[in-house]
Amino acid sequence: MKNYVFIFLALIIISCSEEAGIIPDYVLSAEQKHNKFSSAIPPVIRVSTGSVIKVDTHEASDGQLHRNANIDDLKNIDFGPIHPLTGPVYIDEAEVGDILAVDLLEIELHDYGWQAIVPGFGFLSERFPDAKLTVHKINTLTSTATFNDKVQLDLKPFPGVMGVAPATDEMLSTIPPRANGGNMDDPNLTEGTTVYFPIFVKGALFSIGDAHAIQGLGEVCGTAIEAPMTITYRLRVLKNKPAIEEPQYENDDYYAVTGFGETIDIATKKAVNYMIDHLINNYDITDEDAYMLCSLVGDLHIAEVVDVPNMLVTMHFPKSIINQL
Repeated sequence: MKNYVFIFLALIIISCSEEAGIIPDYVLSAEQKHNKFSSAIPPVIRVSTGSVIKVDTHEASDGQLHRNANIDDLKNIDFGPIHPLTGPVYIDEAEVGDILAVDLLEIELHDYGWQAIVPGFGFLSERFPDAKLTVHKINTLTSTATFNDKVQLDLKPFPGVMGVAPATDEMLSTIPPRANGGNMDDPNLTEGTTVYFPIFVKGALFSIGDAHAIQGLGEVCGTAIEAPMTITYRLRVLKNKPAIEEPQYENDDYYAVTGFGETIDIATKKAVNYMIDHLINNYDITDEDAYMLCSLVGDLHIAEVVDVPNMLVTMHFPKSIINQL
């Protein structure tokens, strides 16, 4: 009888542990924030490699567009606080030239988000000059939102901005993507993905925010469903690895590289070159064969086209092929 009691108690403990989710080493509030990229921004916390951190993030307007926001709130928006990022986080082992791996372990939706057409912003800003705001109620149990009386959306949340500090004390805007990451707005960076960043300053100084509940590749009107979110991630410092120039990422199905540029052509050429470099630096393949294989199984994607002055292009390469190299 005692054995059955012990088994029953063990099952209860296991069940409670699963319900509790991932236990973080550190927790950061959405108020531990900044909205620039710079090596001069002091860290809010220091951690060791392998640490798991749970953070809350504000939505992109830093509270200006809230649950009850209206069109006047949008018309009067102050762009100064845009893109509040939770962080930066200093990693003790991180040195210049290392790679920071960020494992996106859990991304939790909150109960609302907004989307807007902002005059003068967006890929077709000349065609759509008028302001429009929609505040969406999010069902956190089903991970869905209602677009209108006909369209229901299955949400795929991800952080729009992730990055390490650049090697400058200048306060850089978070609007464009750069070599340090930044406003990548890539909807493939969902839960279960690992993102790799080149490290430019000691400690790396990682920050995250601008979470999106759902976004198409391109983010053509300039906004996704911009939403507050809770994100749990793990930070790992990788040493003695082939260098990367811009962020890369992977999941169970593919490995991906990113390339930013002021034109699609520039960004695309960088992405193709980076994938060739990844293949020849990590696998037994010549550069010519890597180039030809990219033409057969490498998929180019336009991640975003609105974060001026830079656009972001990615290439995805299937692991089913990588595993044969």
